[in-house]
Amino acid sequence: MNLTEHYNQLYKTSSEIISAGKYSIDSELKNESDSRFGITLLIRPNDEIKANIQTFINELKKAEPEQYFYPDSDIHITVMSIIPCSENFSLNQISPNEYIEVICRSLVEVEKIKIHYKGITASPSAIMIQGFPSDETLNNLRNRLRENFKNSGLQQSIDSRYEISTAHSTVMRFQEKLHDPKKLIEIADKFRDYDFGEFEVKNLELVYNDWYQRKSSTRVLGDFGLR
Repeated sequence: MNLTEHYNQLYKTSSEIISAGKYSIDSELKNESDSRFGITLLIRPNDEIKANIQTFINELKKAEPEQYFYPDSDIHITVMSIIPCSENFSLNQISPNEYIEVICRSLVEVEKIKIHYKGITASPSAIMIQGFPSDETLNNLRNRLRENFKNSGLQQSIDSRYEISTAHSTVMRFQEKLHDPKKLIEIADKFRDYDFGEFEVKNLELVYNDWYQRKSSTRVLGDFGLR
């Protein structure tokens, strides 16, 4: 997949939908009884990158203070959704150590992973930071995880919703009617090619998480240092 083309097309389509007032509101964000949980392998950006992202988030907050914004602790890139969030899943259904073992096997000989956060894109219900891996290392790891989990016999639903191939981070979701959709897109346009910086991934986390990766609901099952 050409990530630049993918992000561009996503932004073009979504910015038009948002500007026209046809965006989607995520009604589950305020649902305190939301019981959708899953297992995710993820990357977290470093503090310098998160500070740069907060500059963008602060601009968005001025225009749309009632929306949902990701705090530093929750910003992430999904490497692989191993068991996508569902009301039917709970942690006692699996043995985390078996999942950790498969991930360790998949990480053997993995080279350095670098991610460049440059520009923003959108969906009809969210604003995201565009992430660009520096090479094929992340994709190769994902393919290894797919293969190893498929052969493991463990419960998993990898790629059940879609095959993950991007490296974006969601930073804003719509939980209320927007005050001024066109103004929001004006701000987004300003950061369309903004350079948030590049970082080398030092570790991956395996987490038991809710749909929005809220820190308060997340349990770290494994932490994998990279060379």
